[in-house]
Amino acid sequence: MKDETKCLHSGYTPKNGDPRVMPIVQSTTYVFDSTEHIGQLFDMPTAHMYSRFSNPTVEVVEKKIADLEGGVAAMCTSSGQAASLFSILNICNSGDSFISTSTIYGGTVNLFANTLKKLGIECIFVDPNSDEETINKAFKPNTKAVFGETLANPALTVLDIEKFAKIAHNNGVPLIIDNTFATPILCKPIEYGADIVIHSTSKYMDGHALQVGGVIVDSGNFDWTNGKFPEFTEPDESYHGVVYTRDFGKAAYIVKARMQLMRDFGAYPAAHSAFLLNIGLETLPIRMKQYCENALTVAKYLKASDKIETVNYPALEGNPYFDLAQKYLPKGTSGVISFVIKGGKNAAVKFMDGLKLASNEVHVADIRTCVLHPASATHRQLTDDQLIAAGVNPGMIRLSVGLENIDDIIEDIRQSLERV
Repeated sequence: MKDETKCLHSGYTPKNGDPRVMPIVQSTTYVFDSTEHIGQLFDMPTAHMYSRFSNPTVEVVEKKIADLEGGVAAMCTSSGQAASLFSILNICNSGDSFISTSTIYGGTVNLFANTLKKLGIECIFVDPNSDEETINKAFKPNTKAVFGETLANPALTVLDIEKFAKIAHNNGVPLIIDNTFATPILCKPIEYGADIVIHSTSKYMDGHALQVGGVIVDSGNFDWTNGKFPEFTEPDESYHGVVYTRDFGKAAYIVKARMQLMRDFGAYPAAHSAFLLNIGLETLPIRMKQYCENALTVAKYLKASDKIETVNYPALEGNPYFDLAQKYLPKGTSGVISFVIKGGKNAAVKFMDGLKLASNEVHVADIRTCVLHPASATHRQLTDDQLIAAGVNPGMIRLSVGLENIDDIIEDIRQSLERV
């Protein structure tokens, strides 16, 4: 099936007399006919037994997203941050390190640089534009993974996925890609060598700002038996000696994440949240096409304005990432634009406060146009040096173009620019 069809049909096939729409299974627990059966599930969880691990409604969404990304399985989480955290904790232990590109979401920078440091896990940040030799020098004997974003939030750098996949694999570690802004409609990182793909499903996948969630997709392609990951190849005493690579094959990574991390942290989404997410997924291909079309029109308008210092949108010709965007994101580069108004921070704030249609809010990738000042919001915890490394100018505005009529969006921008 093509993506448009997968978004409507993957994950749930009603049988004779079943409801056409995926039902909400609003239950924390499930009933079995014997004590032995329940005991077997604690040895080998092959069915739903408690909704801290899995839920039938959420499972439908997991299967749908895995199908869209081309993975073998997926696990939903209660937020995108939980997905980022679990993607690393499933591989790294205290004393390990991993590499991340510096141009990633500010909340993820804080998670990696500060919170994981408290757990004894080191994040080594690298410039995504560095050459292979420079990036290879960042590896240590204890480095277990490489992390990057397809389209960085809000720097909008486009990652050379094949380059980073090659580097990661040459060093015997997996590549984890945050594909939130691109979604599998615009880019499928697994096709370019990524091993694990994560999303904040709160963004374009949902699209309506209705639920907070995340997801981890396992490609099933990485060889966990290469000697660097004994926790995948040796018995897990916390689960009665299960050996993940032996017992679960290509799905070893995602099953380990569910059986260990979801069991212990319980960051699983509610069934109703998954139901709302699925509604968003059903229209994702149509929405992504229109987001990209609207955003390119707005980017061209901003670029032509004498009040704008710089416009960053990878689909614009002349953008430093235009060629990479054409390679990895030929259908478009999402609805997010970052730009700097002449006059710096004060001018940026004046412009944002003058908008009437666009919402000033801590969100992005919505059906409604919204704006944010990253330096004082999502990236507020970063130092000036970290802001620069993340590609965030103190006067930068992140504009998330919605699905309103494009003439109305342009008019709102025009009237507010006149105030600056």
